[in-house]
Amino acid sequence: MPATSSRAPPAPSDRGPQTLPNLAEREGWPQPTADSANYGYFLADLLEYRESGDPGVIRWDVFGWYGDDVKRLWVKSEGAQSTSKRADSEQEAQLLYGQLIAPFFDFQAGVRYARRSGPGPDRSRVYGVIGLQGLAPYRYELEPAVFVSEDGKVSARVTASYDILLRQRLILQPRIEANAALQADRSFGVGEGLNDTEIGARLRYELRRELAPYVGVSWRQTYGSTKRMARAEGEPTSNLSVVVGVRAWF
Repeated sequence: MPATSSRAPPAPSDRGPQTLPNLAEREGWPQPTADSANYGYFLADLLEYRESGDPGVIRWDVFGWYGDDVKRLWVKSEGAQSTSKRADSEQEAQLLYGQLIAPFFDFQAGVRYARRSGPGPDRSRVYGVIGLQGLAPYRYELEPAVFVSEDGKVSARVTASYDILLRQRLILQPRIEANAALQADRSFGVGEGLNDTEIGARLRYELRRELAPYVGVSWRQTYGSTKRMARAEGEPTSNLSVVVGVRAWF
């Protein structure tokens, strides 16, 4: 007959399944996922000089944020400053709260201050803002927003851009911006309906990922009653510009 072992079977453990030690509880080890830290970011998407048949224009579109992966405080500014003696200019600034609502997309809400200067008195407005900002499928950068002015007038803007990687450091960026309004605001030269579109293409070379000079072209066209207001004030209704600038982030 086969021999049988006299060794007793091991007693069951009362400690349950054995797992690796929790390294987070050991002194000096970080948390496995550090997703609660705050970060900051700033991007000068457009910082350029424009030359056309009219006097040159300095144009900018910048933004920055501070916060974590879910909640952020956003600051934005954009505008244009003429280099002529008339010193026509348009500037705006936004202060927004952002909340992540989907992968790569923030919901934003806050306030916007806009100012327009030139011949005659300066004009300014304060708006409430609701919008989105993020990366759509196929890597399109989208930024739609709705504005409600202090006197209840509603307007909207959408900006879209796309980076085409020609080489590792050479990038072509088509960009489009469109503005529309539900009600006219003559003090700002804004008519009802589609006000204007701006279509451009910029070719940049990244000296470093954070710093990239560029050249390109930009075409702006006004429409409808906005076009008639611009013509009455002696402003161009269509403008093709050559641009040179720099894109930078940190």
